[in-house]
Amino acid sequence: MTTDDLSAPLGQRRSRRRPAIRIPVPYVIAGALALFLGTFVLWAAIGDDPLGGEPMAVAPTHLPAVASATPGAPRPGEVSGGPGRYDGPAQSLAPKPAQKAEQVKTPEPPNGTTTVNIINGMTGTRQEVTIPAPAAGGSPAMPTIIAPAYAKFVEMTAQGPVPKIAADGVRPADAFAQPVKALAGKSDAPRVALIVGGLGVSAKTTSDAIAQLPGPVTFAFMPYGSDAALVARARAGGHEILLQVPMEPFSYPDNDPGPQTLLTSLTPQQNLDRLHWVMSRFQGYVGVIGMMGARFTASEQSFAPILREIADRGLIFVDDGANPRSVAGRIAGASNLPFAKAEVIIDSVPTPDEIDRALGRLETAARQHHVAVGIASALPASIEHVAKWAKTAASRGVILVPITAVARKQDSVVGHR
Repeated sequence: MTTDDLSAPLGQRRSRRRPAIRIPVPYVIAGALALFLGTFVLWAAIGDDPLGGEPMAVAPTHLPAVASATPGAPRPGEVSGGPGRYDGPAQSLAPKPAQKAEQVKTPEPPNGTTTVNIINGMTGTRQEVTIPAPAAGGSPAMPTIIAPAYAKFVEMTAQGPVPKIAADGVRPADAFAQPVKALAGKSDAPRVALIVGGLGVSAKTTSDAIAQLPGPVTFAFMPYGSDAALVARARAGGHEILLQVPMEPFSYPDNDPGPQTLLTSLTPQQNLDRLHWVMSRFQGYVGVIGMMGARFTASEQSFAPILREIADRGLIFVDDGANPRSVAGRIAGASNLPFAKAEVIIDSVPTPDEIDRALGRLETAARQHHVAVGIASALPASIEHVAKWAKTAASRGVILVPITAVARKQDSVVGHR
């Protein structure tokens, strides 16, 4: 017994303090995290939950028995089309009374084609279209059948058949131009050229345009999915044809006009190869018009070789008027290229009243400057109201003409808007 124990008051025994164990806070946090991760790894290793813990409900089902399986048909509980593919709601495998069991088939693109998403340059709408697929060697598939009427104006290139000036000097723009029907007694009547673009993608829309619009209205066909037979029908109906060439917008690649788009980031030769691919999709057009392309048409370095190529092949170029910074007019003058520019976009606001107002502005511009060019997209409302306007234009002393009738060398083009 120590001296402290003898001197301590009775009934008050002093307890000995044990040394405190202090654990740093970071060690506590690290230990907790290690415990959590260890628990999670252990659960993942021994658990069998392919849905990752998502809520689910289980209900009994009773599938009809199948007497004999058809080779290649899906088994009960499977979705047709194989893994990673959805072909719509699952169909009952039991045959209908007095009918044979039917297999659900998903339509596939025709052989030699592929499906892509493209954007209408004027309306911004997206649409799936079928275009020729790349060949095995990497080059795009190309049409090889050339109609006799086009043979003398076609040159075969690595990308396909493209327009050329004939050996006798006749330009495609002159060979495929439509005649102008003058108004009786009004040889100096104001001239209006109207272009309807975005054709060729939808056979129905294109057929409606051919049926409703008069011959002097110019048709602009897209290079994707355009049927040569539709182009031939349009020409037989008196329409001049333009080829829409996809060009880089400022918002590229968020807004992508489609495959083979001309880009400012490519070399001149790469863009010429792309231009030839687009040119080879069909024949019989008088010229080229841009599709989107605000960035490309503002770049003289990229745009100039393209316009020189268009001029050398005997075509015209039409500026859609959507880009005020376009250098097309200046380059066209230096390249001796027949050129026209749209002053009015007819359906920038695609409502019936606004379309009619835009047509009124176009007619006023023609009276002021003797010539005016308007452009519309192939919307049902646009086709309908352009057709109505065209029927009564002559009675108001205005003549509707094809685009070649107003395309001139740049030194004689009025540069108004």
